[in-house]
Amino acid sequence: MSNTKVPKILITGATGQVGSKTIDFLLSNTDIEIVAAVRSPEKAAPFTEKGIATVILDFDDESTHLPALKGIDRILIVTGYTVDMLRQSKAILDGAKRAGVQHVVHLGACGRDDTTVAHWAWHQLIERYIEWAGFSYTHLRPETFMQNILSYGGKKAIENGIIHAYVEGARLSWVDVEDVAQVAAVALSHPEIHAGKIYRLGYDAVTFNEMAVLMTSIVGKPFRYEPLSPDVFLQNMINAGAEMAYMGCVYDHWKRYAAGTIPGADDTFDNLPEIIGKQPVKLADFIKKHKAEFDY
Repeated sequence: MSNTKVPKILITGATGQVGSKTIDFLLSNTDIEIVAAVRSPEKAAPFTEKGIATVILDFDDESTHLPALKGIDRILIVTGYTVDMLRQSKAILDGAKRAGVQHVVHLGACGRDDTTVAHWAWHQLIERYIEWAGFSYTHLRPETFMQNILSYGGKKAIENGIIHAYVEGARLSWVDVEDVAQVAAVALSHPEIHAGKIYRLGYDAVTFNEMAVLMTSIVGKPFRYEPLSPDVFLQNMINAGAEMAYMGCVYDHWKRYAAGTIPGADDTFDNLPEIIGKQPVKLADFIKKHKAEFDY
C-alpha cells in the first residue's frame, strides 16, 4: 500500500461563481483532495452531500484561519468586493505560511502590470505579497466576466432587450467564468507546471453596441444598448449601503472606461489552449449557451 500523501486543496469562495466551478472541474481528479471553505455549517451541507470535505473559514475571523488551513497544501484565494480584501488577504496568507501551505492560486483582477485602476492595483499588491512570502504561486487576472451580462449586483443585467452599462462606447475584454475556473483547477492540480505564472484571461473584445447586434442575431429579438452615466452607478451603491471605499474605485474605473483612458481595456490573449487544452468561449458562444435566459 502506498503511503504517498494526497495533496489537500482548499477552495475559498467555494459558494461563489469561480470557487464553485473550480470545484466542479477538480471533482474528476482522484489525485487530490478537495476541501471547501464555508462560513457556516448551513453552507457546508451542499458540499457534504457531494462527499466534499468542508472547513469553517471566515476571512474576518482570524481565529478560524489556522484550523481551516491545517494540513492544506494548496489554496485558491478568492476575496470579496470591499477594501477589506487587502487585510483579509494578508491575514490568510500569513496563516497559510504558518500552516505550511505550498502553492497559492490567487484570483485577481484585470490590468497590465502598470495599472493605476485602484482595485485592480490592490490585487497586484496582493500578488507581490504572495511572492514576497515565498509561496509557489499562480496569479489569475480575468477580464470582464461574461456572466455579468446575465446579472450584475444581484439584479438582472438586461431587461426586455435593453442593455445598460456605465462605459459609453468602450470596448471591453471578456472571459467566461468557466474558463477562469478551469485555469484555476489546472493550476491547483499541477503547480509544477503553472508555478510562477501570471495568466491574463480575456478572449473577446466587444463593445456593448456590438453585443446588442450579436444578441439580436442569435436570440432573434431586438436588443439595444442604452449607456448610463457612472453617476447612476454611484448613487445606486450609496442607496444600497455598499462599502464605498471599494465602490468609489469601481465608480472611478467606470468613468475611465467611458473616457477611454484605461490602457489595455480591450486586451485579449491566446494562452488558453496552452493552459487547459481548449479554445476559449467567445461572446457569441456564451449568448448561444444562455439564449433562453436572454429571451424575453
